[in-house]
Amino acid sequence: MNALEQLKQMTVVVADTGDLDAIRQYQPQDCTTNPSLILKAASLSGYAHLLEEARAMGDVEAAIDFLTVRIGTELTKLVPGYVSTEVDARLSFDADAMVAKARHLIDLYAQQGVGKERILIKLATTWEGVQAARVLEAEGIHCNLTLVFNLAQAIAAAQAGAYLLSPFVGRITDWYKKAEGKDGYPVDEDPGVKSVREIYHHFKSHGYETIVMGASFRSAEQVKALAGCDRLTVSPQLLGELAADEGKLERVLTPEPATQTEPTLTEADFRWALASDPMATEKLVEGIRGFHADTEKLRALLRG
Repeated sequence: MNALEQLKQMTVVVADTGDLDAIRQYQPQDCTTNPSLILKAASLSGYAHLLEEARAMGDVEAAIDFLTVRIGTELTKLVPGYVSTEVDARLSFDADAMVAKARHLIDLYAQQGVGKERILIKLATTWEGVQAARVLEAEGIHCNLTLVFNLAQAIAAAQAGAYLLSPFVGRITDWYKKAEGKDGYPVDEDPGVKSVREIYHHFKSHGYETIVMGASFRSAEQVKALAGCDRLTVSPQLLGELAADEGKLERVLTPEPATQTEPTLTEADFRWALASDPMATEKLVEGIRGFHADTEKLRALLRG
């Protein structure tokens, strides 16, 4: 078996793309999207008719939701598992607005014949995003807490009952390379890889049921260094590299018995943990700004 086939035996592989052809080729279990991927997908020929339908609506905000859900609906036809759909990044510090937008997206999916059991609502892992996830999970709407850069974010998401969270491997590595003036790291010393391993071991040893899904990879070596993680979301380019790799893939992460407990993380604890971590603080707000910027580009595209 190639490395991708071996990886699928120990980890649920998720496609980090909205490209229908790539999903057909690599046959992942789940798909994940974000404003950047929706923007890219909207320019693909396979979605041209959806882009025109959205433009014809006349209401840009409604058109964005329409396009997001219609692309997500197409993805549900190609994968057996979940499709992640992100709320507007501008809402990342308003829990009530995130909850309202999530409910609206789930309603739009229902109109397309897609039940909430097929969708993960993606929320930025701000304190407000965590509280929104708590409300939505209680309603049976599963959430993917994204833009995770440190352990405190992960713990808060797990204690809120989030179904899944996405630590961003490559963006963590990018920050440390720039801060430390390095061109790269041996994979076992890679700060992004080490962060996901820390979260994974912490969750298993403390009995948290929230799924850990490594994201934002810069290389196939980073992916292989997290073999055995609950899930990994990987770009088509790196899926292709793994599929072409005929070497043996060793399992790195293995579930362990839950032997520890810890107190509930308070809002003050959460905010102090972020304030004490320059990397997490910078990358969280940078990620929110980036998703907002791509949403603005999508608005401009829909205005024609």
